[in-house]
Amino acid sequence: MSEVLANGLSIHVEQLAPPERVSGAHSIAPTAVLIHGLALDTLASWYLTLATPLAAAGLNVVMYDLRGHGHTERPPEGYTLDDFVDDLEALLAALDITGPVLLLGNSFGGTIAFGYAARHPERVAAIATVESVPPTATWLERIPGWLDKTAAYLPGGRALAEVNAGRVERVGRLARAARDVLASTSLRRDVPASRLPAEERLAAIGCPVLCVYGGESRVGALAPEVRRLLPHARIATVPGQRHTVLVDRPDSVRDIVMPWLHQACGLRSHDHQLAYTDQ
Repeated sequence: MSEVLANGLSIHVEQLAPPERVSGAHSIAPTAVLIHGLALDTLASWYLTLATPLAAAGLNVVMYDLRGHGHTERPPEGYTLDDFVDDLEALLAALDITGPVLLLGNSFGGTIAFGYAARHPERVAAIATVESVPPTATWLERIPGWLDKTAAYLPGGRALAEVNAGRVERVGRLARAARDVLASTSLRRDVPASRLPAEERLAAIGCPVLCVYGGESRVGALAPEVRRLLPHARIATVPGQRHTVLVDRPDSVRDIVMPWLHQACGLRSHDHQLAYTDQ
């Protein structure tokens, strides 16, 4: 575990390097930055799912805990989208990552990725998101209800145990951490009040874009927002899955993301079976 000072915060960062046999001794591997979602999420959701396959494909992988989450510092205020994008910008500078990056985001992490790309389109080679939408008014309007519901539910003794009986201990830790960040910071107030990028800046994102949704998730209903802004984006659905598709079906998400990265970015990819349906 390493701590990096960026944007005035101590940020917890984990990195995976590609195997020597993949990247080569003298090559410069591209960098994939993995961004998790709000409240009930940390970098562990990526570490335990796609981080290793991405490194095996020849990428330098960077994961970090968002402000207020995991092992990253928790300031009482400063949780707008701009704050999260500022953190990402400062973290890349602190890690001396100067070339184009591949951004992968889960839930609100994908929104951060789109926000960064709207600000720095020249820095982003591709965006792959899971259960996410670009930062639009329609998306932000949904977040307060979800955060309020989460905050109201977490104090209960059952705190998310039914999500997956095999992960009760880990989910319990996440529930306690989510309860604390929602109770002790301005996150619930700041995120819905975030300043949105101009839609023309979002529409100008020209890099390859992939958006993956669970077939039973309400977030997938916002896919038309993606198509409206980014008609070149590929939309993929994992049937029967909800918002937790990344953690519940990591193999299915991997089998979508890895071939797409190979096709869109020319990266090495294993022969994964494509377990998705294009919309």
